Amino acid sequence: MAVALHHRVDGPADAPAAVLLHGGGSRGATWDLFTPALVSAGYRVVVPDLRGHAGSPRCRPYTLEHHRDDVLALLDRLELHQVTLIGHSLGGFAATLVAQEQPERIRRLVLEDPPAPPRRSAGKLSLGRLLMLSIGTADPRRRYDRLALTSAITQLRQAHPGWWDALPAITAPTLLLSGGPGSHIAPARLAEVAALIPRCDLVTVPVGHRIHSTAPEDFRKAVLNFLGEAVLDGDPAPTSPAEDAVREGQP
Repeated sequence: MAVALHHRVDGPADAPAAVLLHGGGSRGATWDLFTPALVSAGYRVVVPDLRGHAGSPRCRPYTLEHHRDDVLALLDRLELHQVTLIGHSLGGFAATLVAQEQPERIRRLVLEDPPAPPRRSAGKLSLGRLLMLSIGTADPRRRYDRLALTSAITQLRQAHPGWWDALPAITAPTLLLSGGPGSHIAPARLAEVAALIPRCDLVTVPVGHRIHSTAPEDFRKAVLNFLGEAVLDGDPAPTSPAEDAVREGQP
């Protein structure tokens, strides 16, 4: 069952929405440097804490599908019918699940160094090794349920053929950012992902896993350039509900 995610909203209420999903062991505040750029670009920015993180409920178990359902429930709660969805690491994987489940709801998709599960199961790891491979670079000073992190890592090391098979169902223009060889997310695996998403651009920013934190200016430019290019490539420019009504001849 979905839980009500703690979230904050910045920007005009009638602006097109962009939803930002953080990585495992992190929180919504990780986007604080990037949010103003999106607001300035004309977006209403929604920043939730994922289940088990920061201000959101600790509600076990933590399945990858729970994260998907929580995000969809948040969109329903806020009455957001179409959004630009941006996710880092675990948040990026959750974003792919949302885009696979309801592709018509995603206007544009940005995936920052998301984990890609194997097509066949990998060997088991000890808990200590799992924590060392934290998909969101966990910080013990942050507030999160450790099981939320280890559960996600464990699941992402298991075979997930249905996820790979559903990647072609993602219809939104997609930007896939790789952190390059310095990241524990293999660039070759992300190249496989990009090849299966129909409208996907793969860009490498070789600074490691946390591109938006390590190279915030490069991240900002890459994302904003992509959002602008999506319009040039035929994807409709963001519009407010009022503008949509005018186009449809409504009062």
